[in-house]
Amino acid sequence: MRLSDRLRQGPVADPPQNEPAVASEAFRDMKGDLHRRLVDRLDLKALERLPAERLQDELRGIVAGMVSGAGVPLNQAERDRLVQEILDEVTGLGPLEPLLADGSISDILVNTAETVYVERNGKLELTRVRFDSNDHLMQVINRIVSRVGRRVDETSPMVDARLPDGSRVNAIIPPLAIDGAILSIRRFGRSPLRVRDLLTIGSVTREAVSFLAACVTARLNVLVSGGTGSGKTTMLNALSAFIPPSERIVTIEDSAELQLQQPHVVRLETRPPNIEGKGEIIARDLVRNSLRMRPDRIIVGEVRSSEVLDMLQAMNTGHDGSMTTIHANSPRDALTRLEAMIAMGGIQLPEAASRQMISRAINIIVQLNRGADGHRRLVSVGEITGTEGPTITMQEIFRFDQKGVDERGKIVGQLVATGIRPKVMNRIQVSGIDVAHILDPFLQD
Repeated sequence: MRLSDRLRQGPVADPPQNEPAVASEAFRDMKGDLHRRLVDRLDLKALERLPAERLQDELRGIVAGMVSGAGVPLNQAERDRLVQEILDEVTGLGPLEPLLADGSISDILVNTAETVYVERNGKLELTRVRFDSNDHLMQVINRIVSRVGRRVDETSPMVDARLPDGSRVNAIIPPLAIDGAILSIRRFGRSPLRVRDLLTIGSVTREAVSFLAACVTARLNVLVSGGTGSGKTTMLNALSAFIPPSERIVTIEDSAELQLQQPHVVRLETRPPNIEGKGEIIARDLVRNSLRMRPDRIIVGEVRSSEVLDMLQAMNTGHDGSMTTIHANSPRDALTRLEAMIAMGGIQLPEAASRQMISRAINIIVQLNRGADGHRRLVSVGEITGTEGPTITMQEIFRFDQKGVDERGKIVGQLVATGIRPKVMNRIQVSGIDVAHILDPFLQD
């Protein structure tokens, strides 16, 4: 039986005669009215049993018939727009659907129902997208969080969730958000950027990536550092391509974003507390558990707290070649944050012991930056060489040499080698790695 046969037919009121062309406000009112009537007449249980493609096709025909039956003077473009917007409300996330379909958008930022920004190419843009009301925005937020078994209300006004495509979602509502509900969506590409892509867009140089590829292959521990939106996860994905396919990898993330291509990957994800505040599984729990899973390498999407202690211990006890990311504006800041996170573990280690642990666990620090021009780039590759007194010693292998800014506001500069020979080159050479040609298999068509 077709979906249209399952509808409970009801009378449709005739529209007023000689109604003027549909204005923006009238258009929204009509869309809301048709949407309500459609939802009232649908058998929602039948909807759940239908495949997505068939559901879209049948709903499109039903909605088109309802629009025609309304008798409102609409041109074809307005009619198609109305049909699509109602479909988005019924089967998707309403006004956000066109933005989610745009692959060039990396962030969607809803600042109450009246203001929606997006980020393209590292730059924020104000869009013309609007929600009908604050209630409309709350309906969309509830639709998102209910899919992952969460809720958001006055007793729990903040929530993290994830869309089916892996995009991260954060929502915060009144009374914490003074002017109205706030929704932030961090998008992730369906196909992650690879080394070839990073070279093409100029985020890295071949010399620097060849060195990093050799470090990963030689099982050196790598820390990727950078500010918010600087491309840390993208770089971690790219570097993971150099892990041999014969190794067992365990990934640990708060929100599954990594897309490793190796055949032997075990993916773990943290779990937030339930409505009663119970059942939370933090990254530290998963890092500890992963040590019992016989991993060759452990990749933590980002260290934020006490899990760093277990991560460093794993790097020092046979799981070399592991990688993680950290929020920091410079390599030195990254080391300072690691020390602070060790203290969060509740174990009172002397500063000297903490720094010894860090210096012996981390071999390479990769620093990323999103410049004022919105371009994400590799700005530093450093090597930790040990400790000298109370200080962790480092030497920079590559650094970004900025010359200035051109007339379009684009940063002018290049990533250059400092001329210092890395101490890890001995380990790379002993491993039989040809740094000059290590990228060749990854750049072939």
